[in-house]
Amino acid sequence: MKLKDLFEKGKFVVTSEIGPPKGTNIEPMLEEADLLKDKADAINVTENQSSVMRLGSMAVCRLLKERGFEPVFQITCRDRNRLALQSDLISASVLGIENVLCLTGDHVVLGDHPQTKSVFDLDSIHLLKVARGLGNGYDMVGNKLDGVPDLCLGAVANPGADPLEPQIIKMEAKVEVGAEFFQTQAVYEVKKFEDFMKAAGHIKVPIMVGIVLLKSAGMARFMNANVAGVFVPDKFIKIMAEASKEDRPRKSIEIAASLIKEMKGMCQGVHIMSLGWDRYVPSVLEAAELI
Repeated sequence: MKLKDLFEKGKFVVTSEIGPPKGTNIEPMLEEADLLKDKADAINVTENQSSVMRLGSMAVCRLLKERGFEPVFQITCRDRNRLALQSDLISASVLGIENVLCLTGDHVVLGDHPQTKSVFDLDSIHLLKVARGLGNGYDMVGNKLDGVPDLCLGAVANPGADPLEPQIIKMEAKVEVGAEFFQTQAVYEVKKFEDFMKAAGHIKVPIMVGIVLLKSAGMARFMNANVAGVFVPDKFIKIMAEASKEDRPRKSIEIAASLIKEMKGMCQGVHIMSLGWDRYVPSVLEAAELI
């Protein structure tokens, strides 16, 4: 089922994500996905996340579809030109994949193949426009399609952007060209998210708050120093710093659940990014009283 159908029914939508393996051993990934059965409404499948080469998102989305999950196909402009982007959107639809998250993509210098030649033929706004055009029956240069893909298009936003106004303008542009829902960057500051939602109040598209599970105080400090628009407050860093290695997952679950509870009334869903801690997502959802 398309995410937009769930939003239209008034459901608070829950999505999580999994990262494909660097190789063909898919069993651990599928076992982790099975933990989310009947708990998450959909599962995002990352696409060469952080520019690290991995098994393809589309292949994993199809595997999840066959196992009864609703996948969200993440597609990036970094690795494809406009021919490949259009072809993959059509291919995803033929494989029964209905939800697509359109991303520009991380720069290749961040990944394990820094010598790679980036493509970036399009950016996320142009990709959304192209995807909507395909849904209307035409390719990017106006050729009529023989059969039309039926996709629900998503985009990303950063509530912690400073200044915030350019981010809102970019969201407006994404909605204008086809975005039907937003998933945000990680949020740890409730007041900042509240301010963001007020600023985006005129954007009549569902917004899902992003939650990244904290693994350690070091991870929090790294994000504060290196991830634009993300700030982990000192109180959370202190909690993780004082927790033993064995107790960190429990503390992380408590932090994530508390944030979800505080922000649930401000938005239309939550997107949980576990970064390998998929096994703890059901506990987060239970603690947040979402299941």
